[in-house]
Amino acid sequence: MNRVIQAENLSRFYGIVMGLNNISFTIEPGLTGLVGPNGAGKTTLIRLITGQIRPSSGQLRVFGRPPWDQPTVLGRIGYCPEGDALHGELTPIDWLTSLGSLSGLDRGSARKRAEETLDQVGLEPLHRGKIIAGFSKGMKQRVKLAQALLHHPALLILDEPMNGLDPMGRREIGDLLREEAARGVHILISSHILPELESLCERLVLMNWGRVLAAGSRQSIRNELRTWSERVTVRCDQPGALARSLLQRELIRGFEIAAGGDSVSLVLERPAEFYDQLNDALLESGTHIREVRSETRSLHQIFERMTR
Repeated sequence: MNRVIQAENLSRFYGIVMGLNNISFTIEPGLTGLVGPNGAGKTTLIRLITGQIRPSSGQLRVFGRPPWDQPTVLGRIGYCPEGDALHGELTPIDWLTSLGSLSGLDRGSARKRAEETLDQVGLEPLHRGKIIAGFSKGMKQRVKLAQALLHHPALLILDEPMNGLDPMGRREIGDLLREEAARGVHILISSHILPELESLCERLVLMNWGRVLAAGSRQSIRNELRTWSERVTVRCDQPGALARSLLQRELIRGFEIAAGGDSVSLVLERPAEFYDQLNDALLESGTHIREVRSETRSLHQIFERMTR
């Protein structure tokens, strides 16, 4: 199956408040990052995928079927919510054993599986017999991830799973998720920290204000958003004349002349045409250049600029 999640014209409103606004995208197997600032619609989308709420309009399919009231679909999903959803008066091993029993395992098998998942997420044995209520944020995150992995899900949905983890913990969890993906588990990770997901995920879905800005592989998104990333600095004797020539040709969206008046920073409108016509613009403006330098921007910088 090459379409794990498919949304078509999907919208969700809370009264007059917009949660999602007519979005369409597909999520394929592997590691996919769901990225956007607070209020972008990430949590609403996750609640739809996990069958907690229904859309106001449009279609959503998970493993080819709508997720609402579908035990066969929901049984294949492991969910790690952003907020704490733990029984604070239990120990991790008792909590996970109880969940394993609810999933249909006998007591012995449930306890064995609980131990295995706690090993996976790196919760040390000395903490497994302690009450969850006394855990740090990072330790609770590990327990939440363990409960999501408990029943060997085919689709793992993680909402801000790195919150509260130190740098070592983030690396450990990142390695764990790569291992799960290599085993064939489909993983959707929601976060507002793009650099973290860019290094981890093969594909990204970028969201803001309830809309999908871009979706696909990291490289395809870079190509799609190229006009946001392309900036060029030209050192020359007549920066104003060059900028005017380029504006008249509609090759730049904006420019900034340096304080010393010896260079101009250009925001490109159509990068390919800019490079094709740069020589003509230089001749037309009578500008003598000393340097042309491309300013490569990270995907994080591009996304930050777009959301602003």
